[in-house]
Parts: sequence; C-alpha cells; structure tokens
Amino acid sequence: MKFWLDWDWAGAEAACRSAIALDSSSSLAHRMLGVVLSALGRHEDAFMAMRRARELDPFDSVHHALSAQVAFTARDYMTAVECARQATLLNPEFWVAYYQLAQAYERLGHLDAALEALQQAGLFSSGNSKVISLRGYVLAKVGRTGGAEDLLHTLAAVPPEQYVPPYALALLHAGLDDQDAALECLERAYDVHDVHLVLLVIDPKWDPFREEPRFLAVIERCAFVDGTANTRRLPTADAAD
Repeated sequence: MKFWLDWDWAGAEAACRSAIALDSSSSLAHRMLGVVLSALGRHEDAFMAMRRARELDPFDSVHHALSAQVAFTARDYMTAVECARQATLLNPEFWVAYYQLAQAYERLGHLDAALEALQQAGLFSSGNSKVISLRGYVLAKVGRTGGAEDLLHTLAAVPPEQYVPPYALALLHAGLDDQDAALECLERAYDVHDVHLVLLVIDPKWDPFREEPRFLAVIERCAFVDGTANTRRLPTADAAD
C-alpha cells in the first residue's frame, strides 16, 4: 500500500524492515524490500534483498522475475537476462518473466530476441497492456513505426471497462519519439494516480526525458519518498459518501 498506492517509499521501507524483524524467513518481505530499495536507487542493497528472497524460496519464479527488474533498473542488463531466464525455466508460462527478458534484450540491442520474448509474453498475458505497449516501444525502436502505431490504436480502442493505464500509452509514444504525446499521457497518469508512475524514476527507457521540465514536474508532483502528493487527492470516507 505504501509503495504502490501511497507513494510513501520511506514508509514502505520501514514496513518491510518491520516485517523482516518479525519473520526473517519471509521471502516475500525480502523481495518487497528489494523492490523498494531499487526504486530509491540503492541498487546494491536491493540486490542483496532479492538474493535473500531467492535463497529462502529458490523455486518461486516471481522472485527471479523481479530480481530481473531490479537488475534492469540498475542497468545490469546481463544479470537481468539471467534472472529472467531462470524465471522462465521455473514457470514457462509466466508472462512477467518474458516481459523482463524482453526489456533487458532491448537495452542490449538484441531487438529480435526482445520481440520473440514479447511474443511469448503475449501468449500467456491475456492481452495485458504492459506487453502490448512494450512491444510497440520495441517495434518503434527497430523502425517498424507502422506496427507500433497499430498497437497504439489497439490500446486506444480498448473499451472503457477494460482499463488501459495512461502509462502504457505514454511508453508507446516515447518509443515513437512523440515526446509531447508521451508527456500528456504521463500527466494524465498522475491525474488518475496510475501506479506505474513509480517506474519513472528508475526505468532506463525514460532516460531521454530526464532533463525535460514537464517530465521532472510529474515526478516532483508524485512526491514518491514521503507520499505527500496523496494528502490532497485521496478522498476521506465522508467525502466519498
């Protein structure tokens, strides 16, 4: 709650450490600590937390897939590939593992391998917008803009009852080098409290935006570390009534 919804990362770290103090054998607590520390940019500590999660439960494919995410955000793409591959071996139908494999391959310049991994992810993800948007992003990077634009239209045409996070559209626009459209989507993502915004700080796919004032303004408004962005926007029970 504190990490994904409140955007209170200091509180999230404290909660994880309290959980570990109560049960040091909880692999889930160590894994969540690793995710939080990664977002805070404390990559070495994040690696250690994820390693401990894998040691406690080595057959949990989620531990390996999220270890790939932690390595990815630390720009250690080869380790990300290794962890993602291990996750696919443990669970050959786990779409998140193929997603992690794809984004690491894209950074390494292995774009055909990235698209192949995304094809596998698509088989098991039931049309998840994350897979579609990353596929569009990669297609745009290899110059297949027509295919990327088709996927953009696919996401835009999804019925309202099948929610598509604005972040997914933003990433696709970023792949197409349409910076204004990407920023508009990120601003809309903030307005609806899109949980995927937590990736903005650390995901290397957003590196070309890091000096863009509108991009920095979105991150500042999120106030990830202390969660103050939420105090004025989350309704009270009375207000909701």
